[in-house]
Amino acid sequence: MSLGLGELFSLLSALAWAVGVILYRQLGATLPPLQLNFLKNGLVLLMLLPAIPLLHGLAIPRFSAAHIALALASGAIGIGIADTLYFRALNALGAGRMGVLGNFYSPFVIVLGYLFLDERLTALQLWGFVLVSVGVFVAAWPKASPGGRPPQVLRGLGLALLSIALMAVAIVMVKRVLEAQPLLWVTGLRMVGALGGMVLVAALTRQIALLHPPTAGLPWRRLALAAFVGQFLAMILWLAGYKYTQASVAAILNETASVFILLLAAFWLKEPLTRRGITGVALTLSGVAFMLVH
Repeated sequence: MSLGLGELFSLLSALAWAVGVILYRQLGATLPPLQLNFLKNGLVLLMLLPAIPLLHGLAIPRFSAAHIALALASGAIGIGIADTLYFRALNALGAGRMGVLGNFYSPFVIVLGYLFLDERLTALQLWGFVLVSVGVFVAAWPKASPGGRPPQVLRGLGLALLSIALMAVAIVMVKRVLEAQPLLWVTGLRMVGALGGMVLVAALTRQIALLHPPTAGLPWRRLALAAFVGQFLAMILWLAGYKYTQASVAAILNETASVFILLLAAFWLKEPLTRRGITGVALTLSGVAFMLVH
């Protein structure tokens, strides 16, 4: 096994994201997905403003117009749109199932990395990709009932897959920018793109009112904790993983979040820990192990 800096960051990101998913699941009980996404991204941007000069100094890096456009578009697609769809799916499917379904993110990145980044995987790593994909379907696909599969669950699965595909497109889009530019500056540009994208979507769908925080009853402490751990910290570690290792390898390692989410959902949210879920996670972790073999 090989555990370099990029691999370590990817694993730590998975842990932080798992904690965030549990907190977002609780927040989703009272906040609409678009509103929750906008508020947490606004908090993350506020966290980034002092973090950027602390880590990178006061000098402004030289971004090309193409790099700025790619970072903004990546944020709008991968955070503004994808996260909103993710929260909708999270409300429909629950944290445990959604956590395992998120493992399908890596196959999307592998295909896109092959097509656009000229990344290649070994035979063992490709076998790991197959195990991850099988594990996702074992754990996340709903059982058929006498009346058929519940429409709400099937709709949730569709939203989840779309959100995960958009996240994969967004990270592959910004991969070369991450390699060339300071990490937190790229993160900040992505967040600006995310907020701008959500304002545009809200305006086009006449939901601008949702972007305002509710006048009363907003759990600010939980929202701030979710934004810091599940977005600010997880996203920085996530992007750092992509900066220091192959996109396809980082994507696979991020899938260890499914284990943390499944366990936290069982003990924190009291969601059932099923045999299918455990089997799916076991297959996923086997795939991760193959991905670490060079």
